[in-house]
Amino acid sequence: MLEEGAGFPNRLLYTLAVIAGVSVANLYYNQPLLEMIRADLGTTALAANHIALFSQCGYALGLLFLIPMADLYSRRRILLIDFTLLILALLATAVAPDIRTVHLCSLVIGVCSVVPQFFIPLAAQYSRPEEKNRNVGIILSGLLSGILASRVVSGAVGEWLGWREMYHIAAAAMLLAALVVLRILPDARPNFSGSYGALMRSLLTLLGRYPQLRLHTLRAAFAFGSFLCFWAALAFKMAQAPFYAGSDIVGLLGLCGIAGALTATVAGKYIARLGIFRFNCLGALMQLAAWGMFLFGADHYLPIIVGILLLDIGMQCIQLSNQATLFELCPSASNRINTIFMSGYFLGGAFGTLLSGAAWEVAGWPGVAGAGALLTAASLVITLWTRR
Repeated sequence: MLEEGAGFPNRLLYTLAVIAGVSVANLYYNQPLLEMIRADLGTTALAANHIALFSQCGYALGLLFLIPMADLYSRRRILLIDFTLLILALLATAVAPDIRTVHLCSLVIGVCSVVPQFFIPLAAQYSRPEEKNRNVGIILSGLLSGILASRVVSGAVGEWLGWREMYHIAAAAMLLAALVVLRILPDARPNFSGSYGALMRSLLTLLGRYPQLRLHTLRAAFAFGSFLCFWAALAFKMAQAPFYAGSDIVGLLGLCGIAGALTATVAGKYIARLGIFRFNCLGALMQLAAWGMFLFGADHYLPIIVGILLLDIGMQCIQLSNQATLFELCPSASNRINTIFMSGYFLGGAFGTLLSGAAWEVAGWPGVAGAGALLTAASLVITLWTRR
């Protein structure tokens, strides 16, 4: 049994970081494959874009309704059910006959891919105070590495074997992850006594009690919406002239975001020194610079690569500085605070994905660039307005 504030074993920490990456990857396998799925199922680009949209909406729903349960029930029991549903949804996607089935399965995959969000508050609650930001950063680094690897792996598998095979492989990976997690995850004391209904009502209480929670969630949500606005349209952009690139190239471009994962690893210890306000301003300015490169260097690889680096690093500056510091508000409610933050965060991502698809249909890549820059600007305005 872990003791609050007594320390989090490094071996457990790094194992959970790896599992976090493997689990969250399910959300992002579809991004390099969207054009391939569209062609195979004979659907439109907008309908294919909605695969990513349903995944993000599902993730937000999972955060809202599943993660708070960790304050009430055993994490091991929750994760057993979660992994089972996730594996079944991945297998159903692999044999889906039409786009509607893929949409439905994507929603379930999103709901059940919230596994890393059980680990982040666990690390925050049981770490020593001086190690809290560092340990949260390590879990986030594993999560980000999984996002990066997912695009590379799915792009390569899609090009060599086909998009359906990627989902068979993902189901096998989740089976292995489930066996590891259920073996090593320690029990932790529930932090809430009462019914599930009372637990969910307490989310509104926390949201009303802490203005900082509302602020951090809103500006991070806009920034994440901008981030996913890019990735939701990239496969369509790269399939056109002058690139005519397949899913493997789109996946390799995702590897450029390794800078974001490295940022999360080391940035946690600098938050207190530089301040949340500066971190958010820096992150938003880097994202805006990235969108400028995506717009004016749209026909060349180098500006796109540099833009991806800036977009990823900027996103991690914003997410880590806003998320890690929230756990100090009420340590005993860390799961619920994380639920509120990440639900809003992924609702912002879903909105960015939806906006990306609509902008692509109406105005092509320039429309996507304008939409992404607008979302980042909204995040920056909130930071400058509040000066926090």
